[in-house]
Amino acid sequence: MEKLKKEFQYYLDHQDELVKQYNGRYLVIMGEKVVGDYPTKLEAYHDAVKKFGLGNFIIQLCSPGNKDYTVTFHTHRVAFKR
Repeated sequence: MEKLKKEFQYYLDHQDELVKQYNGRYLVIMGEKVVGDYPTKLEAYHDAVKKFGLGNFIIQLCSPGNKDYTVTFHTHRVAFKR
């Protein structure tokens, strides 16, 4: 996981310009470079694994904002009485 932080940081740092070019596409990012863009996550995955091997790239849906890389969990507050 640590190894792939720079790929995600590259996406964050360049998100606005990437959205202008690739909005709605799945990007394969390796190092600090987009090495492929695909219409589906499955196509991106299969092609990237074949070309670069597992653990060497990230796949990120290119879209504005943070909704496609942020997860929010909601839970009910629980109180216990003694």
